[in-house]
Amino acid sequence: MNFPLDSVQDLPDDAKMALAGALEQMQVRDSLKMYNKLVERCFQECVEDMRSKALTGKEEQCVSKCCEKFMHVTARVGMRFQEFFSQMEQQAAAAAAAAGTGK
Repeated sequence: MNFPLDSVQDLPDDAKMALAGALEQMQVRDSLKMYNKLVERCFQECVEDMRSKALTGKEEQCVSKCCEKFMHVTARVGMRFQEFFSQMEQQAAAAAAAAGTGK
């Protein structure tokens, strides 16, 4: 489920700013982790030797395909999580409505 926005609106301004800062730090940290995983995975999979400081044509193609595939999978997983959480929110709302009507 998403963070309830009603409870955020009741916070004092300094607490809202602290929360926004913490959320931003988490997003930056998660982005860096994803980037590091991408670099590590594609490097291990594509770079065959370290005889030159430049990538070979074959290595460049491999890295390009690896990055594209990684980003596609990451986007797809994000969409699935979003669908899953949306379904959970709908079920929770339906359960709350049923509890409120006494069913």
